[in-house]
Amino acid sequence: MKKLVLGLMSGTSADGLTVCAIEPKPFRIVHFKNYPYDKAFQQKLLHAFSLQAAALSQLHYEIGQRYAKTVLKFLKDFKISPARIETVGMHGQTIYHGPHDAVPNTLQLGEPSFLAQALRVPVVSDLRAKDIALGGEGAPLMPFFDQYIWGRKTPKMLLNIGGISNLAVVGKNIRTAGFDCGPGNTLMDLACQHYFHKPYDKDGRIAARGKADKALVAKLLKQPYFAQKPPKSLDKNTFGKTYLQTYFSGENPTDLLATLTYFTAAAVAQSIQLFVKPYTQKELVVSGGGCYNKTLMRYLQEELPHVKVVTSQAYGIDPQAKESAAFALFAWLNIHHKINHCAAATGARENTILGKVTV
Repeated sequence: MKKLVLGLMSGTSADGLTVCAIEPKPFRIVHFKNYPYDKAFQQKLLHAFSLQAAALSQLHYEIGQRYAKTVLKFLKDFKISPARIETVGMHGQTIYHGPHDAVPNTLQLGEPSFLAQALRVPVVSDLRAKDIALGGEGAPLMPFFDQYIWGRKTPKMLLNIGGISNLAVVGKNIRTAGFDCGPGNTLMDLACQHYFHKPYDKDGRIAARGKADKALVAKLLKQPYFAQKPPKSLDKNTFGKTYLQTYFSGENPTDLLATLTYFTAAAVAQSIQLFVKPYTQKELVVSGGGCYNKTLMRYLQEELPHVKVVTSQAYGIDPQAKESAAFALFAWLNIHHKINHCAAATGARENTILGKVTV
């Protein structure tokens, strides 16, 4: 029976932990499942950037313990023996991302020792730090995965819409590129929670009833970040509550949600127009929670009429499993001493092997 590799991902929306089991060679997703966080724990994660040292340290260990318990539950749910697991790739919870601070830094919490102890296998974590040490942004990391899966095929663009939206461009005979485009689900989710008391706009139904303020979005897209050349990356709080309150006050709530949804799509479209060569603008493969927002997907297609817009499911990769599957692959390559990094996407000086190994 083939060995499996596990990947763990908890994104910027902090709504739960996705666990994925893959066969690394040839690559195949075997099982995956998302385990939602209770609301109190989610709020703790979302506000962790303001915690003091003692509380932050405690949270680091609490996340590690939760991850270990969740992985054991995953193995039980899918009747997988721990003896089949070769290694685990663990992204951790991003609390802060500051690649342009006086001392460039990024912080992902989650103590890996609990997982290593529970499974008795090496756990690969803290994958962004070495990229920062090599002068990179520490993000995005997904372009390597996209290159690994699609790099020898027809050029395509791959968009992940989590809290922040990020893009990769890969394919035969082209140099892989990638960067954060702008807001993903964060602003939409905040508005939905505040005005409609729902965690998110399911299927984009509320936004579908509203009218987007395209003139306002056009003004916002003149802000410096959107014109900044890649490599570039964002902290999730860049497009957080303060941004929402500063630029989106006084609108009808339904129209507001339509405007925010359009903003996410328009930022992606402008990024493609500015930074992606025309001959690679053929197909956009979307993953992450945002791909289930039908209004967002419609706006993307309207803003990119010359591009075929599909989800990663068209290529057999479930949109919700993609990131956790990528971290499983990163871990497997790490323990086999193979490069798992695309410096061209992050601005690092060279390709390297990312991740610290806990045994």
